[in-house]
Amino acid sequence: MLAFVCRFEYKISSQTLDFIKANQTFIVAFWHGELFMQPIVLRHFYKHRRVYVLISQHFDGEIISRLVKFFKIYSLRGSSSKGAIKALLKAIKKLQQQDLVAITPDGPRGPYHSIADGIVLLSQKSNKPIIISRIYYHNAWEFKSWDHFKIPKPFSKITCVIKEPFLLENFSLEKAKEYIKSKMEEDRF
Repeated sequence: MLAFVCRFEYKISSQTLDFIKANQTFIVAFWHGELFMQPIVLRHFYKHRRVYVLISQHFDGEIISRLVKFFKIYSLRGSSSKGAIKALLKAIKKLQQQDLVAITPDGPRGPYHSIADGIVLLSQKSNKPIIISRIYYHNAWEFKSWDHFKIPKPFSKITCVIKEPFLLENFSLEKAKEYIKSKMEEDRF
């Protein structure tokens, strides 16, 4: 409902748009605190694709899993602390089947804007690129939680930035994590 009373602005390069339109398979990465409007962005750009999102097996993960189902987004349950290997193998299989997989590299428990190993392993083992999806709320409520979770206020502007795809070939685990973090934090479009 909130999506209907907010103004969306999308910033995406022509190269990234062409990549998406060519039905390439990739991993979508976004910060846990920007999760609230991501299902709308995922459906806007990937309406004709099956999208899976890695969601924790905790109680709050169950709530998110049920909510994203309304957007025809499917869940892969597991996180860095519980069911990690099983979830990673399922995600690789979905990517091999030409489905998209979305992941929050800092979820489900943080620390804030950190990069866990899962996204690196997923990209390297599947040999699939990562596309970063960032959401900037121009007027939002911010929770006092580890992820600084934000919900846009009605009638506010929301800027969605979809960045260019990149691979993690020949990166060590630590270098790959540093690279992803730098890509997620860079503000240029």
